Amino acid sequence: MESPQEETPRPEQAPAGEQGAGLSFTEHLLELRRRLIISVAAVLVGTVAAYAFKERIFEFLAWPLIKALPTKDHGLIFTSLVEPFFIYLKISLVAGIVLALPVILYQVWMFIGPGLYAHEKKIVFPLVLFSSFFFVLGAAFAYFGVFPFGFKALMDFAGPSMTPFPSVREYYDLVSLTLLVFGLIFELPLFITVFARFGLVTPAFLRKYRRYAILVIFIVAAILTPPDVFSQMLMAIPLCILYEVSILGAVMFGKERKKPAPPGADAAPPPGTPPPDEPAGPAPDSSGHAPEAPPEPPAG
Repeated sequence: MESPQEETPRPEQAPAGEQGAGLSFTEHLLELRRRLIISVAAVLVGTVAAYAFKERIFEFLAWPLIKALPTKDHGLIFTSLVEPFFIYLKISLVAGIVLALPVILYQVWMFIGPGLYAHEKKIVFPLVLFSSFFFVLGAAFAYFGVFPFGFKALMDFAGPSMTPFPSVREYYDLVSLTLLVFGLIFELPLFITVFARFGLVTPAFLRKYRRYAILVIFIVAAILTPPDVFSQMLMAIPLCILYEVSILGAVMFGKERKKPAPPGADAAPPPGTPPPDEPAGPAPDSSGHAPEAPPEPPAG
């Protein structure tokens, strides 16, 4: 008789976080190279497109300073013949990265997405969305809120005895650094909310050290802003508000910590103790046997 063929057990489907585990190290490198090539190509296309509007982009960046200058006879100057070319190239490159950012984020997602679990995928997309929102919000606040008042205060501080001749290179470095700093600083609520989600900080901890956080905020604002009190307040006050928003985010999305059990709650009951849902029987005698129950009286 022929023995029945044993059925080969079908492998269970791997979870979402293990689907990419079958790729070798070389295949991972090839996939990473492919994603990088697509991202670099998108940045190059965006840079070429932005270079066609380089003058308009530079005028947009220079508008806060041009408006704050005491005289409109001159604008920004350059001291090197190749300086305008490199400034336009830097502006076009940064604008190209901004234009290519959706493609870059999509390539990053396609590379790391297959290795994430379902609950991790639910966190990544809102994280990227809110991170981009807060960064743009911080850069916009610096451009429309800090630059006009800060540059006006610096021009008034110079007085009528000094004539400003700002350099293109120095102004671009200042503007790009300030926009980057404000964009990163406005990520504070997002970072603290993520830390609270993983249990690294708690709302009680944030409230306890609020006064020290405010002190650090004013010190950082004094270092990063121009040397006037008004510019310092323009950075410090929003940061204090963002800190309070961070506490609110930690309360709403933070990880709840389990309360410690009271002492002796997990201790094992002494031997011979009946379970709580069973009635206690008669205690055993000295020989270890429980005494017999008395006979029931006859029914009358």
